Amino acid sequence: MPGRSRALVILSLSLLNVFTAAAGLAVVKLTPERHLSPQPPSVAARDVVRVQASSAVVPAVPGSGRAPNPSVLAGRLSALVGGPKAKINAVVIDAGTRRPLYELHADRPATPASTTKLATSLAALASVGPAHRITTQVVRGTGGGIVLVGGGDPTLTALASRPGAGHPPYASLSELARQTAATLKATGVSQVRVDYDVSAYQGPPIAAGWKPNYLPDGEVAPVSALTVDEGRVSPSDPTKKARVSDPPASAASQFARLLSKEGVKAKAGRRTAAQKGAERLGAVQSPPMSALVEHLLTDSDNDVAEAVARQVAIKLGRPATFAEAAQAVRQVLAKLGVAEGVAVNDGSGLSPRNRISPLALARIVSLAAGDKHPELRAVITGLPIAGFSGTLSPPRYTAGASRAGAGTVRAKTGTLAGVSTLAGLAYDADGRLLAFAFMAGDGKGPVDPGKLDQLAATVAGCGCG
Repeated sequence: MPGRSRALVILSLSLLNVFTAAAGLAVVKLTPERHLSPQPPSVAARDVVRVQASSAVVPAVPGSGRAPNPSVLAGRLSALVGGPKAKINAVVIDAGTRRPLYELHADRPATPASTTKLATSLAALASVGPAHRITTQVVRGTGGGIVLVGGGDPTLTALASRPGAGHPPYASLSELARQTAATLKATGVSQVRVDYDVSAYQGPPIAAGWKPNYLPDGEVAPVSALTVDEGRVSPSDPTKKARVSDPPASAASQFARLLSKEGVKAKAGRRTAAQKGAERLGAVQSPPMSALVEHLLTDSDNDVAEAVARQVAIKLGRPATFAEAAQAVRQVLAKLGVAEGVAVNDGSGLSPRNRISPLALARIVSLAAGDKHPELRAVITGLPIAGFSGTLSPPRYTAGASRAGAGTVRAKTGTLAGVSTLAGLAYDADGRLLAFAFMAGDGKGPVDPGKLDQLAATVAGCGCG
């Protein structure tokens, strides 16, 4: 590799490491040769990306560089936007000061799609806290029954744990069955009926505005306080997205089978409400909220997002419904001073009725990256890395004008029919930390997410001081 090229690579990687360290982000290790490969990264090349949770929470400093000249930045972005008739709402702000540097209908609410998850995640971390875990338990019931009580854990699984899965251990239904069977056997019980309690959630299982195909297509399961493996019919096969129609009943049936394997003959029962103060027979817990947030942002997991939104409602003493969870999220955002421009109907962003302004998204990201609220850091560490992880994995940021943003842009994506959004962070070429939000489309025609990638790459590559 020529000396000048190698120097540029080293500088690029240095900026990336400064970005990740300063922002409390996951550490990204890239080999220079693979970073500059003229072809889209192969699976082997992407495997060099190692994401390691930062042991120390470090604020995202504004950076040593001077802020961009707004007129220069605007000139570069406007050339890509495509004129005044372009259906794009956009903003770029200085992450440290929140001063707007580029605005195009910045305060005009638009359909956020999955960038809604930024608001959901921020509210969850601010309210229940990053260490909060969701409990699934079994208690004694009546008439020879036991009650499987759902707390809303979206990661509860019946699958065996996998070493190197890339996430903390999920709550295991098998482990819960082992605990419960051991307790029952110790008291001489060898046969039970498995009833189930889903009273932690209320209201309909789908949100206002959700399209009829979302459930049959497997975009999300019916939202319930008790779901195993996100209600997937074939959870061990990631290519199959179909969901069961009644997740709680399916969970009770699976638990009864697991109990029987543990030597306690069991059959699935009915929906009920556990008695207050009933004896606990076993319990398992989800990963901490910080890990749930990182996962739902990186992979844009709709099921986890809806569960996380309901944890906010429960914490605030509201009923755990779609409407109340949405109001709870906004209540927390208001307390943090970032609620203006936010109006949502769900936690995932599947509802086309949601409305968030680009400025609101950029402010949410900036708040999470700042030094005043270290409890919000998982919002930043959960953002996909352009060209390498989550919903920004290849082919995004692997070719053309967007390639300059690979490894340097971290952002949440959003996609619905006729809508594409992108909101996140990047250090520019002068070392200044900038937050941005680009929102394209009106739901009535095709949109090109590649245009948003180019805009973000332009922000990252701007030496516009």
